[in-house]
Amino acid sequence: MASITIRNLDDEVKVKIRIRAARHGLSMEEEVRRILRDAIDHEIGPVDLSAVIRERFTHLGGVELELPAREAIAEPPRFE
Repeated sequence: MASITIRNLDDEVKVKIRIRAARHGLSMEEEVRRILRDAIDHEIGPVDLSAVIRERFTHLGGVELELPAREAIAEPPRFE
């Protein structure tokens, strides 16, 4: 596995990471790994937009739509 060093990290950011790691019962290193992993996973974006939309609104329940009756297709115009 690779290692990286992050220089010039704000003290406030370090404190927030330490608090977040403690809340999750993790080391700071593991917390940062998870943050980076989640950021990369979200950056790739959804592959199936309809699945993402369905997942987003599933908790609201479904809607039954009344579909109109199908009609015959109109004859195309003739240019003679």
